[in-house]
Amino acid sequence: MARTIAKDHDQKRDQILQSAAKIFATEGFDRASMAQLAKECGISKANIYHYYDSKDAILFDILDSYLSGLRDLILATDVADLSPEDRLRRVIRDVLRAYQGSDYEHQVQLNALTALPEDQQNRMRAYQRDMVRYLSDCIADAAPQIFDGDRAKLRAVTMSVFGMLNWYYMWNGGADGAARDAYATLVADLTLKGLPGI
Repeated sequence: MARTIAKDHDQKRDQILQSAAKIFATEGFDRASMAQLAKECGISKANIYHYYDSKDAILFDILDSYLSGLRDLILATDVADLSPEDRLRRVIRDVLRAYQGSDYEHQVQLNALTALPEDQQNRMRAYQRDMVRYLSDCIADAAPQIFDGDRAKLRAVTMSVFGMLNWYYMWNGGADGAARDAYATLVADLTLKGLPGI
């Protein structure tokens, strides 16, 4: 007889992923143990193995869930009726808002992605490329005369914007929505107008 899935299966799985993200972010993926994860989750080690057969499987699920969700949220930004400049402002704001509440997952992405096998790393990088391409298109549309086919300059500006947004996450992880929106405006103004614009 097949084993039935508990009614709270998804809830427990999410709890394991959240707890594991915290442990992987604070202790480091290599140093984290299944015993630590079980303690953080408040469940037995055997119970964790009911959901995941390895620490590597948990890492993959954390990153796959986080990055695919982040990508889907950013690419779904409603920009249909916006000017190119306002579209860029909206996307920058939505990226920063999407980071809110995901500090541990973001840290795991930065520090543990390379622990995954090559094919899984490629999948995560594909999510990242989708987001970079989307923001890059927004930047190019907002100032086409500046880039005019110069892909290297466009890439440098795009990655600089992500760098500013990631800096904010690293140093202001607990910031509320209003503070994030204010910083998103600053980043957009710097990007669109340079220093005289602020």
